[in-house]
Amino acid sequence: MAIANIYASYQFGLRSFDGAVAGLGGCPYAKGATGNVATEDIVFLLKGLGCDTGVDLGALRDVAVWIKAVLGRASTN
Repeated sequence: MAIANIYASYQFGLRSFDGAVAGLGGCPYAKGATGNVATEDIVFLLKGLGCDTGVDLGALRDVAVWIKAVLGRASTN
């Protein structure tokens, strides 16, 4: 639901969002928390809305694929 919530927040005027490359992370204190919203998904959404994020989405996706390989996690990108 993170991307839907970011979209709704954008519609209400928010312009700053937090994410993690490849959605990596989570919270050891929140049972079932498996990760964060992927920064590349946020950038993709914002670019689709016509926002100039200043982020090279291709390079960001390359980093996401790379870090998942380093960590031995499956990549869906």
